[in-house]
Amino acid sequence: MMRVKLKVSYDGTAYHGWQIQKSGNTIEAELNRHLSALLQENIQVIGASRTDAGVHALCNIAVFDTDTQMPARKISYALNQRLPEDIRIQDSCQVKDDFHPRKCKSIKTYEYRIWRGEFPMPTERLYSHFMYTPLNIEWMREAAAYLEGKHNFESFCSIGSQAESMVRTIYGIEFLEEGNMLKIRISGNGFLYNMVRIIVGTLVEFGKGKYQAEKMQEILEARDRQMAGPTMPAKGLMLVRYDFLE
Repeated sequence: MMRVKLKVSYDGTAYHGWQIQKSGNTIEAELNRHLSALLQENIQVIGASRTDAGVHALCNIAVFDTDTQMPARKISYALNQRLPEDIRIQDSCQVKDDFHPRKCKSIKTYEYRIWRGEFPMPTERLYSHFMYTPLNIEWMREAAAYLEGKHNFESFCSIGSQAESMVRTIYGIEFLEEGNMLKIRISGNGFLYNMVRIIVGTLVEFGKGKYQAEKMQEILEARDRQMAGPTMPAKGLMLVRYDFLE
């Protein structure tokens, strides 16, 4: 028996998220189905980040146990021959038997993309959110500074979350402007249900001039979802980095 780690990239447009659902196809279901067929055994992967419906990833992590004699590094090549073209394994390797991607200390980095302009760009429609309203990036940056560090992020979590604790640590929030594209990168030790999309939706309100930067501290301390901004559409969100610290 060996434990294999996969680095998984996917376009989440056609999927109901990572985690298996009663209705609708998911990334986890596709991996389980094709791995089981390839290795001729029942495979159930464990995912590191359970991304929501429509969210994309460059580097999600999954592990599974197998009795196969196929070398771990060869599994990525064989599996990619079976997977649909919107899911690809970027790497496969053997890891320690007790390695669990959700129990390791890690830094996750998500990127939210906003296309700004007078009109939408068709080639970006599946991977960014279009806005014609001008945004003041400096106002957004000043507000974002209040979120860095260890805090209770209940104001930035959708109702219905099953999380035992609302406390998370944000290591940094970056704003990258590339022509009409604004990329907001958020790194942390973990994220609550819809947390990144709510943070971005709230920062957009600051960018429009609705609030002064210090209002972010009030929103954070309120621990009230109604105080924060809207949840941004899923299609603009992508998991771009996953760094294990141990």
